[in-house]
Amino acid sequence: DFEWQPALKNVSPSCNVGIINGLSGWTSSLDDAPADTITRRFRYDVALVSALKDLEEDIMEGLKNSGLDDSVCTSGFSVMIKESCDGMGDVSEKHGGGPAVPEKAVRFSFTIMSVTLVTNNEKGEVSIFTEPKPNSELSCKPLCLMFVDESDHETLTAVLGPIVAERNAMKESRLILSIGRSRSVLPVSLQGDRLRREDGARDGRAGGVRVYLRLHAFATPPAPKLPQNMVLHAITRSHDENLERYEIWRQNPYSESVEELRDRVKGVSAKPFMETQPTLDALHCDIGNASEFYKIFQDEIGEVYSKVNPTREERRSWRTALDKQLRKKLRLKPVMRMNGNYARRLMTQEAAEAVCELVPTEERREALRELMRLYLQMKPVWRATCPAKECPDQLCRYSFNSQRFADLLSSTFKYRYNGKITNYLHKTLAHVPEIIERDGSIGAWASEGNESANKLFRRFRKMNAR
Repeated sequence: DFEWQPALKNVSPSCNVGIINGLSGWTSSLDDAPADTITRRFRYDVALVSALKDLEEDIMEGLKNSGLDDSVCTSGFSVMIKESCDGMGDVSEKHGGGPAVPEKAVRFSFTIMSVTLVTNNEKGEVSIFTEPKPNSELSCKPLCLMFVDESDHETLTAVLGPIVAERNAMKESRLILSIGRSRSVLPVSLQGDRLRREDGARDGRAGGVRVYLRLHAFATPPAPKLPQNMVLHAITRSHDENLERYEIWRQNPYSESVEELRDRVKGVSAKPFMETQPTLDALHCDIGNASEFYKIFQDEIGEVYSKVNPTREERRSWRTALDKQLRKKLRLKPVMRMNGNYARRLMTQEAAEAVCELVPTEERREALRELMRLYLQMKPVWRATCPAKECPDQLCRYSFNSQRFADLLSSTFKYRYNGKITNYLHKTLAHVPEIIERDGSIGAWASEGNESANKLFRRFRKMNAR
């Protein structure tokens, strides 16, 4: 049993609610698929309470370790949540006999990251529970499953609309729930409710995201100074700015061409309907940067720095040589599309040494080793769940290392990075310290738990392994 004070707007006060049709509340007007088969979900507040009750023992243990009795819980808890939403691509069945639904799926889930007790005495806020494995599928609670193509913005908005409405209702209320022997007040007041978005999620969908159930403010330091060609992407765009850019895309007030308009709105071509917090996703940061290094390795094998326009055949031969070497030295099989496991294996000093065997000059080999060495010094900072504890030295040296890395790219590797740089490399170099200053971590807020749970979904659907 639980209750909300005041009661949630447009949400039934009934507590005993299981899996519901994700389109409940909408009239059946979606084409192409039977509307009653397209999505299933839990009511958000019921799922949140269920997850909190699962943590009851941990919360009681945390109170005990802090020397507090559960009678103090009446003053209220602050709960912090990470939300994740990810498209899964093709989910067709091996021997399908079910209803005709889109063969694409989207999963929306949440993870309780921490529970803090708000006390009335001099202690102020006391941390009671912190999720030790925030990127495990075990801590990642599914909220909504949809047979929807993630690029179908209209259907996605229709399905996620009720979830957004329930979150908005929870912002205006306080949850009262029995924990241990007492009824505790959990102020689920999402003041300035924020979500975190994965780079490239253009339709307002949040990937690897979180909600603040209470807004925490941190000072933001200036980003490290970088060479002029390294500062093409901003990470500071707010939800309101995204809405403004969408309106510019919709109205084209300056009568620009499609190319000029695209450049002006910088990727916002659909209305963002979920508020997101600008950041970078640790997993996709790894994947994006590994893709760049994979291309740098090929360019170095082919000595592109001294060539003008290499042919397609030449480039293909360099890639073949690289794949062959990585298979021989690291037992790393080529992949069609970069993934997290390949990226982890590729971004090692061992891989750099294997590639150096194919690079003709010692000077270029040394530059490649230095580039990888600097990258591996920086990587733990955005990967760690708590960088201030796990890698304080690397955190302190991050700005220096990122400056050195940027200098290398704009000098030794100028042939590739003259006036342009990929979005993820830029964020890695310029924005990691400020995000950690603001949030305390990047790695803890990654979307990996949700990605791992995608595998479980595929298994339960008896699908082809991927």
